[in-house]
Amino acid sequence: MATDGRAVGRLSDGKVVFVDGALPGETVSVAIVADRARFADAEVDEVITPSADRVGPPCPHFTEGCGGCQWQYVSPAAQRRLKAEMIAESLRRIGHLDDIPMEATVELPEENWRTTIRAGVRQGRAALRRMSSHELVGVDGCLVAHPLLRPLLDGRRYGRADRVLLRCGARTGEVLVRPTPAGTVIDVPDHVVRDFIHEVVADRRWRISASSFFQSRPDGADALVALVTAAARDAPGGGRALDAYSGVGLFGGVLAASGWSVAAVEGSASSVADARVNLADFGDQVNVVRADMNQWRATRPFDLVVADPSRAGLAKLGAAALLSAEARRMVLISCDVASLGRDAGILVAGGYRLRSVTPVDLFPHSWHVEVVTVFDRA
Repeated sequence: MATDGRAVGRLSDGKVVFVDGALPGETVSVAIVADRARFADAEVDEVITPSADRVGPPCPHFTEGCGGCQWQYVSPAAQRRLKAEMIAESLRRIGHLDDIPMEATVELPEENWRTTIRAGVRQGRAALRRMSSHELVGVDGCLVAHPLLRPLLDGRRYGRADRVLLRCGARTGEVLVRPTPAGTVIDVPDHVVRDFIHEVVADRRWRISASSFFQSRPDGADALVALVTAAARDAPGGGRALDAYSGVGLFGGVLAASGWSVAAVEGSASSVADARVNLADFGDQVNVVRADMNQWRATRPFDLVVADPSRAGLAKLGAAALLSAEARRMVLISCDVASLGRDAGILVAGGYRLRSVTPVDLFPHSWHVEVVTVFDRA
């Protein structure tokens, strides 16, 4: 599998083709959707010899074209295996690293988990994007949506909105709906809010505004916190920690609760406002800074760095910011396999040794995966 979840095959003339909907080991008939000079893009037209990993999609909306869960035709065990293989391949091919120290994948429930859905609106109804398209597919339910959000997918509730954000606190029961344009009249229950909700992770209550990022499932956030906490617990030295791309303050708060002095750096105004509320009880132990990580640089060394960038990853400027901290240990949380390979290669070239790689299956039924990598300064 390629790093974007497509199978890699060859046409009869030897040309490489990336195929949506295929699995390693299968023989398939494909429809070419883009024929380029060095490779082609294709979709499965017919499965001639199926893989033992192929299963029937558990959600009817998948066969109707919904692109929210691209891998519903892959068995859950095979999904986790293929993701681990994609991670290792990216670290080798893109990062130019050998001897990948892979740990076992952290497995999470495959259904009823998603607490944030960004949907389009068609004729007043929430709709999801068609696979590899901006076209909308109407849905009256969702296999992976948290039960608190499912009622919001059924019915004409959103008037003339163009799109809508649905978010819930799985452990608080709070529900948020934010339509775009913001002033659009919508038909939702009285308990639904538009500004912020709360979620409970790591035994703390977190405020999460509509414009702020937060992990799409609290059990997944718990899993990431556990890995970060374990890496911090046996980190060389100890004392000053940098929480880069800190969001609403999740990792900074967990580190502060363990005694670390934390600088939390984040570019989003909404997330910074939430972090200052969420971390206020730590006082001067936590310093929340609004800054673009591409431009931020450390003025003195840190003992530990935890970084959770967006899907685009660190790239050269973000990695330079982390390297300026001169930390003995670095924990990188990546949500894109290709950017992980690139970023790991940059950090190793900058003087770090890759200590461990742990996949966390935050997004079952899709090719997306969260990866926690730990680096020690060589």
